[in-house]
Amino acid sequence: MTEDKKTLFIDDKEVEFTNEPNVLEVIRKAGLNVPTFCYRPDLTQYGSCRMCVVEIEGRGIQSSCTMPPEAGLRIHLNTEKTRRIRKTVLELLLANHDRECTTCDKSGHCELQKYSEEYGVRDIKFPTLQKEDFLPLDTSNPSIVRDPNKCILCGACVRACTEFQGHSILGFANRGSKTLVQPMAGRDFAKTDCIYCGQCQAVCPTGALTIVSDVDKVWKDITSKDKKVVAQIAPSIRVALGEMFGLEPGENSIGLIIAALRKIGFDLVFDTNFAADLTIMEEATEFIQRLKSGENLPIFTSCCPAWVKYIEQSRPTFLKNLSTCRSPLSMLSPVLRELLPKYFEGYTKENLSVVSIMPCTAKKVEINRCQLEHCGIQDTDFVLTTQELGRMIKEAGIDFKHLTPETADSPFGQYSGAGTIFGASGGVAEAAARTAYEFVTGEELKEVDIVQFRGTSDRSKTIELDLKGTKVVVRVVSTIVEAEKALREIEDGTANFQMLEVMACPGGCVNGGGQPYSYNDTTIKAKRAAGLYKEDSGLKFRKSHENPDIKKLYAEFLKEPGSHKSHELLHTTYEDLFKGSYRDLK
Repeated sequence: MTEDKKTLFIDDKEVEFTNEPNVLEVIRKAGLNVPTFCYRPDLTQYGSCRMCVVEIEGRGIQSSCTMPPEAGLRIHLNTEKTRRIRKTVLELLLANHDRECTTCDKSGHCELQKYSEEYGVRDIKFPTLQKEDFLPLDTSNPSIVRDPNKCILCGACVRACTEFQGHSILGFANRGSKTLVQPMAGRDFAKTDCIYCGQCQAVCPTGALTIVSDVDKVWKDITSKDKKVVAQIAPSIRVALGEMFGLEPGENSIGLIIAALRKIGFDLVFDTNFAADLTIMEEATEFIQRLKSGENLPIFTSCCPAWVKYIEQSRPTFLKNLSTCRSPLSMLSPVLRELLPKYFEGYTKENLSVVSIMPCTAKKVEINRCQLEHCGIQDTDFVLTTQELGRMIKEAGIDFKHLTPETADSPFGQYSGAGTIFGASGGVAEAAARTAYEFVTGEELKEVDIVQFRGTSDRSKTIELDLKGTKVVVRVVSTIVEAEKALREIEDGTANFQMLEVMACPGGCVNGGGQPYSYNDTTIKAKRAAGLYKEDSGLKFRKSHENPDIKKLYAEFLKEPGSHKSHELLHTTYEDLFKGSYRDLK
């Protein structure tokens, strides 16, 4: 072995390693695996579940997720001891678990279910949890259901909340056999400072945390003769939904999604990419106005509802910095409600049911903001996450992979590449920069790809732009932990940026709380983002202001960005400390 080459042995096979943080990652790099519940590559190492144990010559049984690799180690994955330990762990967990798997929302995606099958667990030697021992479900949160009877105490949700969002909404309570993961002080989920990002349930290996489902409500509207049901599809859905049907992460399936929605029974299908272009028209205009006046800078993006809720409830002194622009979802819905009755016979504001397909669990809360209604009618009726739409497609018996791709309905059917990249961290800022450059300089931006904004692994990026002599610095962050660092820079006077783009989920909407589960594969969000940039690069129009349908909407209805009508339909207000901003969702 040369001096600069480090190797160890896995089941007597020599394996090279470099900067892997632990033995588990070396094992996976070698194309092998050991099971784990508590380990998530994006979170700190925890080592509580003991499922990933391996046997190391001279060191005995060790947890592979907490042990750093060392040259010369001889590791054995499936000895009699390691198999016995893993099977015992599974039996202990199952003994204290609600095993009604067929009615569990995570059935088919549950890691406890998966490993129990793989290890052939058929009998449990230990006393099992009885119905009278079950704890009540917590259904108070409008986005997440908490079932303590399915929790295996892996702690992944606790770490995700703390390490991604800087919160401690969930934590361990009690000791020994009475240990629970619950909201602090045993409060209802809804009575905490939860921002509804859904990352807790995204890392949960069992059905202890799941998404509140609106599938049955949407089916009811679809089957109603009195409803006209329309759908809008967020940018990142196209590169994620296909995973639920065997497509590769990042493969663009937007044409299949549109076809599936029509087969399900939606009357019209629109692409939220159009509204992302609309958002850029308004946001770029607002940013330029603030840049000229020097007021309320830096401007904060307002597309992420988890970020907006964080500002409202935890940092209200920064409310003035939030862009007044609604998110693309909340822009398109009132446009549809206002204009579809003018374009299509039989459509009224009252009989229209607007369903938004989103990667985000916090969007379920956003649509209930009191500011997002007109004349007592809620702009958006329901939000379905990517997971929920996948279930509807399966329930409808649709062979998704073999559908003939279809296109979205007009008159809001065209979109630019700028609208597409909204789904990745940095995408909003890059899209805004493309339009702002041409608005400010009056010249064509020839280098459309501003790659400094891109990347899902770095959660904080600072980019300097030159708008033909006007220097603009943009900070792009994902997770509230990184956003809070930026806020502190503003407070202490060291911030040098004029725009702050924030997405609460690591990597942006491609990794949203409602996307298909990726668990231990950290490459998936990058592949999804790459799929968005690939579509962007191949589109005829790559800047929001070039979109012909956007031009037509302004010419015939909105007049110009920032107009009175634009502010009426496309902008919003915020409230200090979350008072009165949302409906009573209980």
